[in-house]
Amino acid sequence: MTFLQPLGFLALIAIPVLVIIYIIKSKYTEQVIPSTYLWELSERFLKRKNPLKAITGILSLILQILAVVFIALAIAHPVFIIKGGAYDYCFVLDSSASMNVVVDENTRFDYAKDEIERVINSSANGSTYTLISAGNATDVIFHNIDDKKSAINQLEELSASFVESDLNTALSNAQGYFDANTSIKCYLITDKEIENTQNVEYIKIEGGAQNYCLTDVSYMFKTVDDKAQTVITGKAWAYGKNTVLTVEAALDGQSEATATTRVQVDSGMSTDFTINVPTVNFSSVTVSAKSRGADCLAYDDAVTLYAAMSGDAYNVLIVSKTPNLIKAALEAAGMDCTVLSPDKYTREACVGYSLYVFDSDDDKPFSPEILPDDGAVWFINPSSSVEKSGFSTRSVSTDGGEAKLSTSTSSKVKRLIKGTSADDTTLMRYIKCGQSSVFYNLMYCDGNPVVFAGINGYGNRQVVFAFDWNLSDFPLSYNGRAIVNNLINYTFPTLTDDTLAFSGESVSLNVLPGCTALKVISPSGKEEYVDTSEAMTECLLTEVGEYTVTAVVGNTVKSAKIYAQFPVNERQLNVTEANFVINGEAGTAKRDGKYEDLLYLFIILAVIMMADWAVYCYEQYQLR
Repeated sequence: MTFLQPLGFLALIAIPVLVIIYIIKSKYTEQVIPSTYLWELSERFLKRKNPLKAITGILSLILQILAVVFIALAIAHPVFIIKGGAYDYCFVLDSSASMNVVVDENTRFDYAKDEIERVINSSANGSTYTLISAGNATDVIFHNIDDKKSAINQLEELSASFVESDLNTALSNAQGYFDANTSIKCYLITDKEIENTQNVEYIKIEGGAQNYCLTDVSYMFKTVDDKAQTVITGKAWAYGKNTVLTVEAALDGQSEATATTRVQVDSGMSTDFTINVPTVNFSSVTVSAKSRGADCLAYDDAVTLYAAMSGDAYNVLIVSKTPNLIKAALEAAGMDCTVLSPDKYTREACVGYSLYVFDSDDDKPFSPEILPDDGAVWFINPSSSVEKSGFSTRSVSTDGGEAKLSTSTSSKVKRLIKGTSADDTTLMRYIKCGQSSVFYNLMYCDGNPVVFAGINGYGNRQVVFAFDWNLSDFPLSYNGRAIVNNLINYTFPTLTDDTLAFSGESVSLNVLPGCTALKVISPSGKEEYVDTSEAMTECLLTEVGEYTVTAVVGNTVKSAKIYAQFPVNERQLNVTEANFVINGEAGTAKRDGKYEDLLYLFIILAVIMMADWAVYCYEQYQLR
């Protein structure tokens, strides 16, 4: 036997205190009697009839001592150790989006937690518990704790996520625990169909008979009979059984401004649908699917699309002797371009433009002495370093070479080179540049960045093409057109280019010039302030529904909406995962168990002794 709280035995100090009190207290009491004759007669009678009267005087002391002993034992919390009577448990809980499927008014996730609680409650005292949750991230919720109540309380606080499952990371964690202790009992609780398991107790959570949803929802404007209308298209899916769906489009959340269509959908298949809305004047349209039959997953029944905001009018100043190529590229994007020769440019006179393009000529190189501070800047073939530009020109490579796209895994770089191919760009010559600020490098030539973008010292967006457009095939190449288009969007940003995404994805947000705060509000109302130190930042979507992005720019607040859809791969009622195999040979060692139910016995005995003592004292008082 061991004691979890051995300091509880300090309560035994009360025993000598009780003995001392018993010794020093007066044994005599004053009583009034009618005559000494009757007193002596009663004394003789009591001695004959009560042979135990000699010990009744210390009965109260005995009861008090027993009560103190049992209370001390209860406080010390006695525990019997049972050799090899318990196990170590490791639970891997699938917390992915599909666990939100409702089965008989509870979710699959609720049933999964019930299964873990059942195993914990049925395990021997002294067992330890580890819980790995595969949700928004693969987290170890608790590790190697032996308190059943604490484990269950932490388990009940969990909720299912709205992202795709990542059981591979959870498997790696479980493998690590198994490698450290091959006798650990591993449990996998999921609604996925696992084809092959090893060293794992697989518990499959089933249920949910019917689910329907929408995918690939989009809209376009179209003119029919000289009237503008919105055409909404998409796919309707059914899982479980065939169904007839009513697909409805509601404009700006108004149920009276709707258009509907009915589609027959076969189980496991999709059916295309089209809805014609006789207007193009709306800020958002919510497309939802409804059916007379039950639906066990409501989160994938609707999608909200936001109307594209009309862009501001941007005016561009091109300072160049040969502006034709850059002018054509910018005018094709709807820019209003003004051309000025380098010898006529002055910073004081040329103000008020959204974008300044400085295109240097090899015969007569030109760079501004001071950057303009009221707009974005593009450098083409820069001839010299400019203060606050964040880069410097070191030397000129006259050998030229093949410019290759960046292979960076950064989502920000990928965004700026999206739509490009693997083809190289031929440069006749290029400028080797040094960088003192943070730039997104998009193209390299012999390891030197030749196309890069970032923020200059005035906080304005800046793009650098470190070569002469007229001496390369870049402006007319497929990659050149794609990159220029991406860089135009980068130069004149909206808060976000992505208004429709999936939960579990990261979306890119643009930090507008002069932005001092950028906040993202989730569908549940959680607020997150994101980093504004760079031109672009990211936000991870972990909920289904409408996100609101707000930016404080000067004295104004700008906002945008993003709708996060339910992940496509989590919508099916039964999904097959290949394997969940923990490698190695399982051991048979057990850990020591604990038997601590005697605690309750000592508590009960202490209460009985205290009650018995109280009754005895009361009776003695009444007899007097």
